[in-house]
Amino acid sequence: MHRVSLCFFLLYSSATLMAARICYTPQDALTHQNKDVCVSAHVYDVVELSDGTRFLDVCSPETADENCRFTVMSLNSDRKEVGDLDQYRDHDIELRGVVHEYRGQGEILLSHARQFHGGAEKFHPNPALLHGFSAEDGKPAISDPALRSGRHRSVFMTAH
Repeated sequence: MHRVSLCFFLLYSSATLMAARICYTPQDALTHQNKDVCVSAHVYDVVELSDGTRFLDVCSPETADENCRFTVMSLNSDRKEVGDLDQYRDHDIELRGVVHEYRGQGEILLSHARQFHGGAEKFHPNPALLHGFSAEDGKPAISDPALRSGRHRSVFMTAH
């Protein structure tokens, strides 16, 4: 009985891991917008703009730029965490990230090297939510009326 349950556990675990490791082609990834997926692609070129933003070109040289429907972008501010991208030129990669739509094209933001090994993107806080927040003042980052004191009496503080 113990062997049967062990075999079942091993089969279930390996099936779960295989299902979680499905990598989509760039074309198929377009149907998974705003979802965290694995994308498997060939890197034909690494392009760097003057501001330091880098792109992994996953479209074949025969594909015109206007017909290329998917790209991988890495911001200059993430250069230290991402590392050298030239090593991926002419290689097949698997990359995890959230597929975003930008100007009719699918895109993954490459913000950390761990994404090449199934890890998550680097967390980027929303600057609009941090407006007026300073860690030195000791106030919460949000203005929630429920956190203010003196405005109302709590139900739990009334005498019965």
